Amino acid sequence: MRNMKKWFIISLFILVIGTLTACGNEKSSNESDDLLEDGKLTVGVTSGPHEELLEKIQELGKEQGLDIELKVFNDYVMPNVALSEGEIDMNSFQTEPFFDQANEERQLGLVKVADTITFPMGIYSLDIEDVKELKDGAKIGLPSDPTNSGRALALFEQAGLIKVNEGAGIDATIKDIEVNNNNYEFIELDPAQIGRQLDELDAAAINTNFAMDAGFVPSKDAIFIEPKDSPFANLIAVREESKDQEAVQQFIDLYHSDEVKAFVDEKFDGSVIPSW
Repeated sequence: MRNMKKWFIISLFILVIGTLTACGNEKSSNESDDLLEDGKLTVGVTSGPHEELLEKIQELGKEQGLDIELKVFNDYVMPNVALSEGEIDMNSFQTEPFFDQANEERQLGLVKVADTITFPMGIYSLDIEDVKELKDGAKIGLPSDPTNSGRALALFEQAGLIKVNEGAGIDATIKDIEVNNNNYEFIELDPAQIGRQLDELDAAAINTNFAMDAGFVPSKDAIFIEPKDSPFANLIAVREESKDQEAVQQFIDLYHSDEVKAFVDEKFDGSVIPSW
């Protein structure tokens, strides 16, 4: 009898704890799904054009009752980590190939919800005005992160500087260079720093947002630039559980509005291309 009573008490205790835990988890799940629980949508961006563009969207959001807060990052890693960990609600700063690679490698649980703009990567120099002027053994910088490194090598190939292993694709690295007749020295650098280190190089491939941070006007200052049909469109990313929220669609509608397109065309003078 005592044993039966003991097991009854233990079973009841387990049931109560299980119920409380389930309720707690349900509350946590509901809270994580509600992006506007604190009354605002927090969006991660990198400094420069993405930040300027989001400031415009922020203004439009106020007119429609959507409070948008910007969190500005100075690198390409933390915006995705912060989104995955719930520190921000969405981000807008990266190309799809970069996103796919980061999402898979780190198992971040993020999804793309919309395309935004394209920043054509360009080759820049303080000393020459045409890639054909590069001398034998010239020092050429390119981004060190895998996706942008492969993109830069493709750009160098388009410019006639090198030939890359045909099967390497976007994953190409310096080791995949098959033809380098002029013995160029390729130097991988932090993407955000290349523009500031250009005086130590003969030329460099720089992402448009960082080129603009360094004071360049890509459509005018690049000595070679990606074509307008570049596949490297940027995107908006959210956590998987947030993708169907009304606030997400409201933000996308703001981004894809005629007002934002006009702002992009006027503000960036052809250096940034709407891709929706």
